[in-house]
Amino acid sequence: MRIDRDGRGRIELAASDAHWPDAAQAEFLRLGELLGDVLVRSEHIGSTSIPGLAAKPIIDLLPVVDRLARLDDARPALESAGYEWRGEFGIAGRRLCLRDCPETGARLFNIHFFAVGDSEIARHVAFRDYLRVHPQECDAYERVKRDAAARHPDSVFDYNDAKSPWIKACELRAIAWATSLASDR
Repeated sequence: MRIDRDGRGRIELAASDAHWPDAAQAEFLRLGELLGDVLVRSEHIGSTSIPGLAAKPIIDLLPVVDRLARLDDARPALESAGYEWRGEFGIAGRRLCLRDCPETGARLFNIHFFAVGDSEIARHVAFRDYLRVHPQECDAYERVKRDAAARHPDSVFDYNDAKSPWIKACELRAIAWATSLASDR
């Protein structure tokens, strides 16, 4: 799936692929080789991390780094390795990098770096984990995604905007669920 800098590109939802977690792990290993001890941990997030959920075949990753300043210092190495650096790109405290297939130009990975302790990490992980254990929510999300893709087949930004109200409401449920799990421990 090719996405240009302006978010233009055909939105295509693919059936869940059992190989997505392996691809995510391989990319984390690649990032680990580039970043060394800057990389603290890694999370596979987004729809490709949820078994059974249709998704754009682009893997979203959330590497957690010790400090953003150290990651910023590694920018030349990331760019030399084929990552497109987008900086915060609308989310304070994030460093977004994209990696496309060099042969086809198809987007492979959206990489959302955050520093240890950033609240965005817990939000993304709670949403992922909540959908993994609540099949009715997962089914509802797939319906929202399919509707958004039908209404906005050529703009990832419009597609994302169409999904946003449902995602924000579900994130609140997911965070409440994750908080209740943590308090039960």
